[in-house]
Amino acid sequence: MFEHSDKTKDLIARVKAFMDEHIYPNEHRYHEEVNAGDDRWQPTQVVEEMKAKAKAAGLWNLFLPESEHGAGLTNLEYAPLCEEMGKVFWAPEVFNCSAPDTGNMEVFARYASPELQERWLKPLLAGEIRSCFAMTEPDVASSDATNIQSSIVRDGDEYVINGRKWWTTGAPDPRCKVMIFMGKTDPDNENRHKQQSMIVIPMDTPGITMKRHLPVFGYDDAPHGHAEFEFKNVRVPADHILLGEGRGFEIAQGRLGPGRIHHCMRAIGAAERALEKMCQRTTQRVAFGKPIAAQGVTRQRIADARIMIDQARFLTLNAAHMMDTVGNKIAAKQIAMIKVAAPAMACQVLDWAIQAHGAGGVSEDYGLAYAYAQLRTLKLADGPDEVHRNAIAKMELAKHMNISR
Repeated sequence: MFEHSDKTKDLIARVKAFMDEHIYPNEHRYHEEVNAGDDRWQPTQVVEEMKAKAKAAGLWNLFLPESEHGAGLTNLEYAPLCEEMGKVFWAPEVFNCSAPDTGNMEVFARYASPELQERWLKPLLAGEIRSCFAMTEPDVASSDATNIQSSIVRDGDEYVINGRKWWTTGAPDPRCKVMIFMGKTDPDNENRHKQQSMIVIPMDTPGITMKRHLPVFGYDDAPHGHAEFEFKNVRVPADHILLGEGRGFEIAQGRLGPGRIHHCMRAIGAAERALEKMCQRTTQRVAFGKPIAAQGVTRQRIADARIMIDQARFLTLNAAHMMDTVGNKIAAKQIAMIKVAAPAMACQVLDWAIQAHGAGGVSEDYGLAYAYAQLRTLKLADGPDEVHRNAIAKMELAKHMNISR
């Protein structure tokens, strides 16, 4: 039987207690603050207050492994904490454990120079600033990242950056001060995975233009949001390149592996919350002479949801364990599997929860419609389902290519 370590159990209990005391009671306040006034893009006071409480409780930067700055947790140890945070979509920021900052902090910690770490990693770890990650482009199919066309060209002691990016999450946030940008430094390299590089760009660098905010199913995600950018002759010092030219894919793999665990566990947390709301709603409402929970179809969906959530959780914890013990490369199939399975499960559970709430399910009253929008997007983010399924199939087929029975 699988069981978390005593250290992990203690942290789970502490995060749960913090959620119960501070996060859940303030959900309505958060939404009121976001929708109050004329500027939706200002940070909310409630989140800033909760950050101070999380720091004081020692629940800060829990995501960062093997570092003097974080809790030193393995992927397996951090995963259940991520699930608890995922039950409220804005909660991870309270613990300084929200994307894209987590991935960017890992990149700075692993691949950046001491000078870049001092300038950007330290304030990110302190929660003083936020960051964004610019990879996806509007003019190419970015599901194949080798298609990326934005250019990074060396010019003396500087690099010159040109191109367009979109779905740059977190960029509209006024606290966003730095961007990690992926583009081509060597477009003619025969190895398509050596053409790309990553570079650090301060957000106040001349030549960067935010063209528009990008809502998700009509939700603008303020004050965090997503944006489309144009880069025209953006110049940054040559020492802002990460690891050197041609290392972009290497960095991306190091960044995305743990990130997929985080995304999947947050999705599981969202599904757990949806199932909880579904059970509460169906026991309180009566239709055709009996509680909705007594209807056969409702019980079937509740049972299926329980099974699917637990399946996704064990699959994700197994992937986390493999990443910790044999590394991301050997765990590649398991990581791809959870990236397909967890969002699909969460979307289905949320759909059933919405249905159980009737008209209330598609309103803003229960948070289910917004959660569904977020989880549906996850079937595209960090690589679409089709790419991951293709990778899984190739790895399966490879086992049988030279086998005859």
